[in-house]
Amino acid sequence: MSGPNGDPTISAEDGIINDDDDFSSEEYEAINSMLDQINSYLDDLEERNDSLNGKLHELMESNRQARLEFRAQLNSHKPQEDSSDGGSKEDVSGTAGQEKDKKINEGS
Repeated sequence: MSGPNGDPTISAEDGIINDDDDFSSEEYEAINSMLDQINSYLDDLEERNDSLNGKLHELMESNRQARLEFRAQLNSHKPQEDSSDGGSKEDVSGTAGQEKDKKINEGS
């Protein structure tokens, strides 16, 4: 007869494996209570993590909107400054910023 792990030289009848538990019901209750408490702490931690994640996304969106508004204000004032130079300047930072905003939105 093979053993519990498929070992052909050890059998459960040899007395090597003892499945009798020496724990009392109070010890099981204490372990169950600790596991329930750990589960409760993990649930609370998960809720806090979800809350922080939501707040982070709100902050990122708010930051993105503020940058877009700031960029729009900057662009509305630039043509007046550019016309005084007699030429038009291309706003490279605005285009790069818009590409960055697209990447942020795609990542969330």
